Amino acid sequence: MVRVTRFRFLRQFLLGLVCVVMIAACGGGGGDTGAPADDAAGGGSDLLVVATEPAFPPFEFQAEDGSLVGFDIDLMNAIGEAAGFEVEFQSLPFDGIIPALQSNTVDAAISGMTITAARLETVDFSRPYIAAGLAIAVQESNTDINSIDDLEGKRIAVQIGTTGAETANGIPDAQVSTFDSAPLALQELSNGNADAVINDAPVTLDAIASGNIPGLKVIGELVTEEYYGIALPKGSPNLERVNSGMATILENGTYAEIFQTWFGAEPPELPEEAPL
Repeated sequence: MVRVTRFRFLRQFLLGLVCVVMIAACGGGGGDTGAPADDAAGGGSDLLVVATEPAFPPFEFQAEDGSLVGFDIDLMNAIGEAAGFEVEFQSLPFDGIIPALQSNTVDAAISGMTITAARLETVDFSRPYIAAGLAIAVQESNTDINSIDDLEGKRIAVQIGTTGAETANGIPDAQVSTFDSAPLALQELSNGNADAVINDAPVTLDAIASGNIPGLKVIGELVTEEYYGIALPKGSPNLERVNSGMATILENGTYAEIFQTWFGAEPPELPEEAPL
């Protein structure tokens, strides 16, 4: 298991966001209607229906007016503009996204989805668009849990269908409870009904920094080092276009601007392929 120190995480990923946590103590609109446009011969379509679960701030969530906002939303719109296609977002539960890609009812998905070898067996991924990792959150008063080794036999809340859920299910004698979204799992922890949450670090840190879910802290080291990617159906003609658009916004500074807007820090360099 790869372990990444908190210090490396601070330097390479969410320096600005983590500083906010320490000081305080882890645009596109869219509709959820419509089917994917037919692919143009050999080159993909001019409209991509992109699945997302809008319950994963700061990556994707609903604004007060009901529109979809977040890092992933801005990023996908920028990629579409750079590559010459329009984006229409469709809200789906996270565990329904890959089946939707497999059935070709959506053209792509951006939803804080980690690139894994298992997922690559059923869908294709773009080049990585952000570095992330799993973090363990506990209540601020908890002094018994300091690493993943301390979670044996504990009550762990997770979001269904995530790598956090996979990790929790591998912990001996753990009592794992699944929830439809990361905030619901964190709320279960805040309410005292779980001993820990294993979840993507940036989302956990954002929830703590925002004050929306009080009384929590991130402990120890990150459990894993991971990368998010944009998922597409196997053999999709749009994969090359998505990667081309990503390359363009990385080169022209648009990616850095979006990253700065949502995380208050300069982005780290990204590999062209995720190490698995």
